[in-house]
Amino acid sequence: MDRPNREARHFINRFQGGFPLHKHPFRLVAAALEMGEIALIQLVRELVEERWLSRFGPVYNASRIGGAQTLAALEAPEARFGEVSEIVNAFGEVAHNYRREHRLNMWFVLATEGKEDIARTLRRIEEATGLSVYDFPKLREFYLGLQLHLADDGGVDTVPTPAPGKLDGYALDDTDRALVVATQAGLPLQLEPYAIVAEQIGIGETEVLERLGRMLETGAIRRIGAVPNHYRLGLSANGMTVWDVDDASLAEAGAAIAALPFVSHCYERPRHRGVWPYNLFAMVHGVSRDEVAEKTVRIAGVLGDRCRASDVLVSSACLKKTGLRLAA
Repeated sequence: MDRPNREARHFINRFQGGFPLHKHPFRLVAAALEMGEIALIQLVRELVEERWLSRFGPVYNASRIGGAQTLAALEAPEARFGEVSEIVNAFGEVAHNYRREHRLNMWFVLATEGKEDIARTLRRIEEATGLSVYDFPKLREFYLGLQLHLADDGGVDTVPTPAPGKLDGYALDDTDRALVVATQAGLPLQLEPYAIVAEQIGIGETEVLERLGRMLETGAIRRIGAVPNHYRLGLSANGMTVWDVDDASLAEAGAAIAALPFVSHCYERPRHRGVWPYNLFAMVHGVSRDEVAEKTVRIAGVLGDRCRASDVLVSSACLKKTGLRLAA
């Protein structure tokens, strides 16, 4: 399809979360959308195959299931950029990698099974590239909730999402781990997806549903549903806005920025003396650079004199993008 049709748009808008934990989940969704069950499965399969969706299934929260994540950056010389990108992307721990318009021009997310693995992987990347890597772990999360709304006139924008459960963590046992491994790339696009997963890992379907339900309730799963490819759907401009906010004002400032409906991520991250003065990160998306710039101005207006300096790092290329991946 050249663009998602009306049925596809309505499906994406309604089911970026809330996909049922039920023996026949597609039947329930199809009834809600007033379409056939088989037609819905075919539609989702087409959306995934044509990359309108990155995947379809659970979105796991690595920090809630004992894993670790961090954001890292390096300065790749222009003559070596392609080579360095290939080296970084070859690390299985690298989930996302973007080229951004800044002296630090390569920004990537690491997802590992433990905090000790983060430092080890960063050292390996430094050794492999011969470049300094700067670590920007999340110190405080003010907001994370990127979901898209596809309008009938072709427009697309971000919309706020509810916060996940509030428990501090979820201890995976061996069966949970097998369940994460079986579903982290997506659910089977079949009439009874949970039964297929159950057969794959050797437990009953009811147990699969119960375990996924517990992970969803505790925030170990952020949501279950469609994961849109925002680049493919039209939000091709994104800016990582960064702000130097007085530490005493940071909690108030972070909460204010997180409340803006167009901000998809908002975190406190560390400064690096002499290299990086910013401690508040807020991600915005748009159909154009002008839209990103306009949203950045609105953030600056909210921060006012609490902000001493700022920058916006526009993404000029997506170098790699996968979700959380536990080793099988």
